[in-house]
Amino acid sequence: MTHPASDTPTPTKASGTPDPAAPPSGGVDTASLQALLADWFAPWVQQLGLQVTKATRGEVTLRLPANPHLSRIGGMVCGQAMMAAADTAMVLAIVSQLGSRQPMTTVQLNTSFLKPLANQDGWVTARVIRAGKSLVFGEIDITGANDGKSVCRASTTYALL
Repeated sequence: MTHPASDTPTPTKASGTPDPAAPPSGGVDTASLQALLADWFAPWVQQLGLQVTKATRGEVTLRLPANPHLSRIGGMVCGQAMMAAADTAMVLAIVSQLGSRQPMTTVQLNTSFLKPLANQDGWVTARVIRAGKSLVFGEIDITGANDGKSVCRASTTYALL
């Protein structure tokens, strides 16, 4: 599902360097990233109910809705669901960085669970740290939507195919 890069130039600062706060280039916005969730990801990932709430160049935030099907005793979201949400958010952050879809694969995903995410939605924020020609490095933070506390941190490496 490779799509050609957009002819839309990347917004830059006065210095000529890319402006990371600018909206994603190539027509990549929250609506197109939400559509990408349905087009590009497996049905079980779609069942997480992820919602794209914010997208800037190289950074995407998703809402992971509280869901009894993803929870264990006490309403705690299982780690597998958080890791899948983190991985998915990072793919979308990479798309927002590149400005278009490009085949990629997860090479490494290192996750630390800091505390339970229980009885509340989660905010999943993924940031591209460095994008090279063949590898992309990123970090993800999952926080509670109600209390704002960090519950999970992850670092990732992706190979661009």
